[in-house]
Amino acid sequence: MSFLTCYRQYNWNSIQSDIYQKTPADVERVLSKRGSRTLEDFKILVSPAADCYLKEMAAISRLLTRQRFGNIVQMYIPLYLSNECTNSCKYCGFSKKNEIPRITLSIDQVLSEANVIKNMGFEHVLLVSGESKTVDVDYLKTCINILQPHFANISIEVPPLEQVHYESLIEAGLHAVYIYQETYGPEYSIFHPKGKKSDFNYRLLTPDRLGAAGVYKMGLGFLIGLDDWRTDAWFMAAHLDYLVKTHWRSKYCISFPRLRAAAGNFRPPIEISDRQLVQLICAYRIFDENVELSLSTRETELFRDHVFQLGITAMSAGSKTSPGGYSLFNDILDQFQVEDLRTPEQVTAMISAKGYKPVWKDWFRM
Repeated sequence: MSFLTCYRQYNWNSIQSDIYQKTPADVERVLSKRGSRTLEDFKILVSPAADCYLKEMAAISRLLTRQRFGNIVQMYIPLYLSNECTNSCKYCGFSKKNEIPRITLSIDQVLSEANVIKNMGFEHVLLVSGESKTVDVDYLKTCINILQPHFANISIEVPPLEQVHYESLIEAGLHAVYIYQETYGPEYSIFHPKGKKSDFNYRLLTPDRLGAAGVYKMGLGFLIGLDDWRTDAWFMAAHLDYLVKTHWRSKYCISFPRLRAAAGNFRPPIEISDRQLVQLICAYRIFDENVELSLSTRETELFRDHVFQLGITAMSAGSKTSPGGYSLFNDILDQFQVEDLRTPEQVTAMISAKGYKPVWKDWFRM
């Protein structure tokens, strides 16, 4: 069985209707529960009815996080390898329809970027690229091989690969793979009209291939703003629930990429407020106290300074969303706009000032 089989048992409109029909009494019942919460409980946690209980949700979320993860916040940074892409995603600055300069970093340029990142103190690096022939498995393996001596953890956020390719990269030293479904909703094809990414099922089955390949950690997410965020959130919770039970050897992380302005004048069709994003973060923590939660520099410094204490276990800082952004070029190649422009030193100082410990390296490779 795969998650595609599970997915086909659900109906988007029915799930959405259930979520919006929840009552305050439902919320009070779920928040008073002891132990784990179910997918039915998650509907309640992301429902409009839960908005009035945000203070209670935040308190539970913060307590569960401290009990499970202590006061640790893992630091990471993205390294963009390429902005070349064959897809036409309507929300992405790298869409092939956007007339922007294109580049794929050479190996020497990757090392130049890595040198700057290393000097910032980072030990966790996330390699990011669009979908193109220039960023194939051999290129990724070469990048991992040359970066492995310099970093404790190397992760990737690249287009879906086959299981055998993931196995090859894991053998080379790959630590984690982040793969976002973008949206679980019926309008997926509208936002991904052409290219390999238009294959909804292939993308949906990527975590199953990762689990079979034996990846150490998987990162999940959906683009907040493409469709009804409450319903998308439930489907991703169902995906997480399936993966934890099926591919239990892997660890899991959830990211919260709220859509921002990008090249091509894209504007998100659905708005989510800061308050609603807090509700979403707390809902996932209450649903699964073991899942890691990550918050990127897409969010403002004011938002990140307050919200990370409610459930976040990993944060980026000093991020550039363009290939060569750290050492080679300016920001004309950005995938999306960064909101928190502080340096890593400023972000970690803030984390420490609030009684938490920013961690650059949390394990040693044998």
